[in-house]
Amino acid sequence: MLIVTKIVNLETERAKISSQIKVGFVPTMGALHLGHESLIKQAVTENDYVIVSIFVNPLQFAMDEDLDKYPRQLDKDKELCEKLGVNLLFIPSEIEMNTISQETTLIIPPVSMMSVLCGKYRKGHFQGVATIVTKFFNLVKPNMAYFGQKDAQQVAIIKKIVNDLNMAVKIKSCDIIREESGLALSSRNQYLTLEEKQEATLLFKSLMLAKKSFLKGQNNPKNLIGIIESQFKNHPILTLQYIEIVDPETLQTLTKITNSALMAIAAYCGNTRLIDNLILTVKKPIIAIDGPAGAGKSTVSRHLAHELGFLYLDTGAMYRAITWLVMENQINSTDDKAIAKLVGLAKIELLPNSDLKIPVTVKVNDIEVTKAIRTPAVTTNVSKISAQKAVREKLVKLQQEYGIQGGIVAEGRDIGTNVFPHAQLKIFLTASPEARAKRRLIDLENQGESNLNLKQLIADIQERDYIDSTREIAPLKKADNAVEILTDNLTMEEVINKIKSYL
Repeated sequence: MLIVTKIVNLETERAKISSQIKVGFVPTMGALHLGHESLIKQAVTENDYVIVSIFVNPLQFAMDEDLDKYPRQLDKDKELCEKLGVNLLFIPSEIEMNTISQETTLIIPPVSMMSVLCGKYRKGHFQGVATIVTKFFNLVKPNMAYFGQKDAQQVAIIKKIVNDLNMAVKIKSCDIIREESGLALSSRNQYLTLEEKQEATLLFKSLMLAKKSFLKGQNNPKNLIGIIESQFKNHPILTLQYIEIVDPETLQTLTKITNSALMAIAAYCGNTRLIDNLILTVKKPIIAIDGPAGAGKSTVSRHLAHELGFLYLDTGAMYRAITWLVMENQINSTDDKAIAKLVGLAKIELLPNSDLKIPVTVKVNDIEVTKAIRTPAVTTNVSKISAQKAVREKLVKLQQEYGIQGGIVAEGRDIGTNVFPHAQLKIFLTASPEARAKRRLIDLENQGESNLNLKQLIADIQERDYIDSTREIAPLKKADNAVEILTDNLTMEEVINKIKSYL
């Protein structure tokens, strides 16, 4: 690990790094703890070269704050950074960073974002943060910069600055790291006695009480704030400074939580000021639509998602993409090992498409294959390939990642039974083989295919039904609590309205 203290040396080393190298940056004030460690580890994992800075920034401390006694443990910090695989550690002085001059240019974030939460009580703090972070970004020129979600107001302001000033850096907000007691890790925790540390857990406990009420349906911020305030009444050690519920991006006060909210708290434990926060999210439901091939799942799902403002997750396209890749590499559909190796390295992307006639734009290893995966050849082989254990494990994991935040419509053949067994609404769309074959015939003709045989399409569909329903891994079947809808004589609009009636 290289350690530099001068800007000129930092610039020299940065100039040696190729533009093809991905640089991650973690700005800190030192006194590193497990929270900082988690940021550095993520940066090392996601980048080729990692730079960490240690600088106790005087611009963000008011006259009556703890600049002089802020924890400093430089030798331990150096050892930790080297152990974690940091490539360069930048430790500048106040003179080097020009933070002691009265004539220093300051970056001033929007007043509306500085006038709430901590900004009410720490005059000048966020312009000090914004100034030093902007200077670091100009010096380090990172591709990614990592910040802890504990300082949620800081993260929101930095994201705003980066966006407004068109800075070429992506801001990554990382989860709060806590002690077993729930207390958010902070360098200032060193100020606390054992008794104070125990009492300080009330910050997190009170937030969790309010969150529990929120999850039961309470979306009025005043009522949630009241729950927290009641926990601090007449407390012998803790003094609540503020509890606010604001928009996570704009930091503006909310009167009702309709999507997501930042619930932030600050309190004094003795003489030590502590902060904590939780994100409250009104999670939209997951709608799982299963059924045999040709039942109209794709068309219904993408239109339903569009109407609801949900994400359309075309799982069938994912399996078709893998099938196309296997065929493109001329791998036999029974060669489990070769397919597993290929899938392990495959990159599948589903990109939104404003044209509802095209489900999604599909890329495999950065190659656009939207049309290529809809050919009869791919259709014939997709059931065999999708039955492979390695294929299903890879794609189910990817699909579940999409579903973490909710608000998706996912369709396939095992969505309600395997991928999203806890989906809030499960639909099983079905239709007779004849009706499905006719729909498939029209789709293929619209794609320019010719020499099509309806009887053969019916036979192909029946064979695929058998393969899908008898495969060993996640076979096609109706989930126990799914609503079955026969689509033979229904229009798409009628099917969609039926589904919406169950929401």
